[in-house]
Amino acid sequence: MSDMSHLVCPHCQAVNRVPTDRLAASPTCGQCHQPLFTGHPLAVDEAGFQKHITRNDIPVLVDFWATWCGPCQMMAPHFTQAAAQLEPRVRLLKVDTDAEQALGNRYAIRSIPTLALFRRGREVARQAGAMQAAGIVQWVRAQGA
Repeated sequence: MSDMSHLVCPHCQAVNRVPTDRLAASPTCGQCHQPLFTGHPLAVDEAGFQKHITRNDIPVLVDFWATWCGPCQMMAPHFTQAAAQLEPRVRLLKVDTDAEQALGNRYAIRSIPTLALFRRGREVARQAGAMQAAGIVQWVRAQGA
């Protein structure tokens, strides 16, 4: 395991190298100087999704959702609460499957909300259905993240 971690900036998408033991020390982006962790999920388009799942060395948890989905709306504040608990060990993203239909199709998202956990560009776990913050955190940690 490297003692440096690559992290994609949630603000400018620059890839940063951060000492792994300094992830919890509120690191900032070397390019835009904004915090690398915000305590909130990051809404991404297809390009942002690809960059985050392939260039982050930490696991990436993705919420596939849609604006018209009642359970998705109910889960949204819980996903945000989970982000505050899981960062800096996990990056949390949100993908609107209506706006990013190609991603929904590529990952065969059949029901929403669906959580998918990625490591180094590969999906390693999936969970469909709305969850509360504690359940999200527990599920992610059960996957070794």
